[in-house]
Amino acid sequence: MTPTIIHLVDDASPGGVMRMLEHMRSAPGLRREASHRLHVMRRGRLGAPRLEADVIVSHLAVTWANLPMFTALRALNPTVPLIHVEHSYTEAFVAAKMVPRRRFGTLMRVAFSVFDRIVAVSDPQAVWLERRGFVPASRLSVINPSVDLDPFLALAPRHLSRPRAFGLIGRLDEQKGFDIAIRGFRAGAAADSSLLVFGEGAERARLEALAEGDPRIRFLGWAEKPAAAVGACDAVLMPSRWEAFGLVALEAQAAGRLLLTSAVDGMAEHARGGAMVIGANTAEAWAEAIGRLGSENHAERILRGRFRAKTAAHQFAHAWEALVAALLLPAAYDRAA
Repeated sequence: MTPTIIHLVDDASPGGVMRMLEHMRSAPGLRREASHRLHVMRRGRLGAPRLEADVIVSHLAVTWANLPMFTALRALNPTVPLIHVEHSYTEAFVAAKMVPRRRFGTLMRVAFSVFDRIVAVSDPQAVWLERRGFVPASRLSVINPSVDLDPFLALAPRHLSRPRAFGLIGRLDEQKGFDIAIRGFRAGAAADSSLLVFGEGAERARLEALAEGDPRIRFLGWAEKPAAAVGACDAVLMPSRWEAFGLVALEAQAAGRLLLTSAVDGMAEHARGGAMVIGANTAEAWAEAIGRLGSENHAERILRGRFRAKTAAHQFAHAWEALVAALLLPAAYDRAA
């Protein structure tokens, strides 16, 4: 019998989490193994529903306001395996934003104790969660997220010795570090280069001010078709200040585009697929990296990235199948006994 898996979200706006869930619900391989359904929760509600599910997966924000709801979820679904996917918190985020560290640690340990398994979305995030004592290794799994990469794999790769069209793709938010890349581009890019900024957000006015009318920099708004945005670029820049994984990186590699990232959190993981990792996430370091791109051949990096992306969807599906099976088989044995 196909198990029913209900995914809980408290933010259904378009973004990486929703695109990943849509992929889980529609990908043929995942759909054959389980029925994935979505349930939207109101953030900060005190109660929780009793759900007709074989497995419940939380993609909810871990906050003090949500803690009573986590507890109610466990109480009302006592025999259902509970999984929490940690999409948000990372070492760099906590270093930049979280001042009361002891209180935050208490929140994480109490919230995570409700769940049978915690899923980190990258190895660096998992190492940090375990090192800080938020969750023991026995209840921790790592599953890199994935989305439908077929539109990106359909694009012809760009094997250019000197990229000319650079792209920034995502929310215009402090987290993404687009201000760092804009300053670096202005200082290090050639006169015939362009910087295409795809996205909307609270930082747009500040970023436009940083561009100071540079005709090489264009703000193109939200990209309805992400593959078209990536396809317009020769190279994609990701100077994130914190990032648990970064789906744009996987999409850029699937499209056969050169990828440059910061070294924080899960971003460093993309070096496995040939990403150029900028160690010092400063405008000066990005200017230097952009300025010397023409001095080497990037074909090997691009090929590695595309190969990694081609295997990502299979690895994602296999990892989720294995995790669900590991949680359900003991329950099945118990029922039989």
